[in-house]
Amino acid sequence: MTSLGARDATTVPAGAGSDADDGVLGRGYRALSIGIVSVVLLIAFEATAVGTAMPVAARELDGVSLYAFAFSGYFTTSLFGMVLAGQWSDRDGPLASLTAGISAFAAGLLLCGTAGTMWLFILGRAVQGLGGGLVIVALYVVVGRAYPERLRPSIMAAFAASWVIPSVVGPLAAGAVTEHLGWRWVFIGIPVLVLLPLGLALPQIRRRTSSPEEGAEKGRARFDRRRIRLALGISCGAGILQYAAQDLTWFSLVPAVVGAALLVPAVLGLLPCGTYRAARGLPSVVLLRGVAAGSFIAAESFVPLMLVTQRGLSPTLAGFSLAAGGGTWALGSYIQSRPRVEPYRERLMFLGMVLVAAAIAAAPSVLIHAVPVWIVAVAWAFGCLGMGLVIASTSVLLLHLSAPEEAGTNSASLQISDGLANVVLLAAGGAAFAALGGGTVSHAATSASGSHPAAFAAVFLPMAGVALVGAWVTTRVRER
Repeated sequence: MTSLGARDATTVPAGAGSDADDGVLGRGYRALSIGIVSVVLLIAFEATAVGTAMPVAARELDGVSLYAFAFSGYFTTSLFGMVLAGQWSDRDGPLASLTAGISAFAAGLLLCGTAGTMWLFILGRAVQGLGGGLVIVALYVVVGRAYPERLRPSIMAAFAASWVIPSVVGPLAAGAVTEHLGWRWVFIGIPVLVLLPLGLALPQIRRRTSSPEEGAEKGRARFDRRRIRLALGISCGAGILQYAAQDLTWFSLVPAVVGAALLVPAVLGLLPCGTYRAARGLPSVVLLRGVAAGSFIAAESFVPLMLVTQRGLSPTLAGFSLAAGGGTWALGSYIQSRPRVEPYRERLMFLGMVLVAAAIAAAPSVLIHAVPVWIVAVAWAFGCLGMGLVIASTSVLLLHLSAPEEAGTNSASLQISDGLANVVLLAAGGAAFAALGGGTVSHAATSASGSHPAAFAAVFLPMAGVALVGAWVTTRVRER
């Protein structure tokens, strides 16, 4: 996810008039910007709140050994949703994909909140993932169609800024609800927030992202069935591979081979040619997104569990240790959006990946009880600053390198890289965690008895190495 320099006019809908002179909150774009940022706000509340409640949910459902599945199940189905959304948005516009995605997202939350077993909980996360995949690609298409190129860094920065309040309020609210009402209410309560983004975003998206030409082409357009089949292959392969990684027996080699046989050709068919070897330009942008997101999310998923089981923190405090990251992530995204830093974008991205690697490497230092717990909060704040510099920049570069009619497909490729890296690295981290006894932690919220600190170190340190590889990839994101 061709330069758009000569095509900016095609991304501004007819009737925009003087909109080209507005900022993202100017008269012409205000309602649309508030609407789509509200959608991101919903996703942010889900991510921060659910991450806080997850350790308690896993213990009560007797599923700590399946902890990584609760995260990777989301990313596995989102891979199919991303490809479907790219095809759907390029064919009919982003409105239908966005509506269906928000509906599935809410349904998955309700299924999680009513689950009686860990596997049913994971199924709910999978339904959420399908909806999330549909939503995120549709949002990228909205940005590509409705905003001129000069405004895209600003709207991407606004997306990042929308994580600030959820990052602070989400862990506190989710922790309080988990401790006083139960973790189920964290999931059941979030779908109420669906009504606000639906009411704000959908009318504006209908008006600004469709055109008479698009309507005339609808009847002749067709879904690319090959890409849909590859999307099914990548989702099924990733899921089977994740299962094999959690089993850790000789019999798991069979599903591992089957999963790889489905996954590898699907990845090669869906991602830009040369992605796996970091070819310059778009392939490296797509690869960097996966390396950055995968290493960071795989590590972050285990931070609350580590703090609860190893240092005896409450779910509220464990989740709040990550709260400052929302502000620094937004700061990093704001920095990359400034016009004066555009010539230095690659250097900022390199710095960002170094900060991510350092933060991940520093987090397991709290396994040493002499190290104060606040070290994690400080380290994660710097890591999120780096992620803000990198993630928003990959989005900006992808849209810069994509023609309008390719925005959906290329955005799907970017998100596939993101989601696939999350699945693969969570599978690797979860396998290492389970192999070293990480799934035997005590059911007592504040007890570390029976836990294995080395299991957490086996997750964090390899992910820091992956992030360092990402620092090298940043040197190849610009075409010669």
